[in-house]
Amino acid sequence: MFEHHLKRVREICFKLPETTEKLSHGEPTFFVRKRVFVMFDNDHHGSGHIAVWLPAAHGLQEMLIESEPDTFFKPPYVGHKGWIGIRLDHISDEDLAFHIIDGWKLIAPKNLQAQVETASWETEEKE
Repeated sequence: MFEHHLKRVREICFKLPETTEKLSHGEPTFFVRKRVFVMFDNDHHGSGHIAVWLPAAHGLQEMLIESEPDTFFKPPYVGHKGWIGIRLDHISDEDLAFHIIDGWKLIAPKNLQAQVETASWETEEKE
């Protein structure tokens, strides 16, 4: 089950410039220029879910958790920094891609951000 979700996450992350993956704290973790933008959560410490943790714009964490508590949660360790947790069995590929791209843009250097335009990326995804 987790392999299906990890494949979904990898397909999105590796479409973003300069993405690398390595294990961090025993979980696949995705980086842009040595900075984390997605952490995979395969039942981390018995959490009971398969999810990703990623940065979110200021104020978004609370709004998402309040509006969709089955999908979004405050992850341990990074939740106090505004990161969001997303349960992968509760989100579409399109919505997941939106949040991953958004998180990447918060972490990536400005010169890389210019290379990613969500509209064109979504078009490629649908082909």
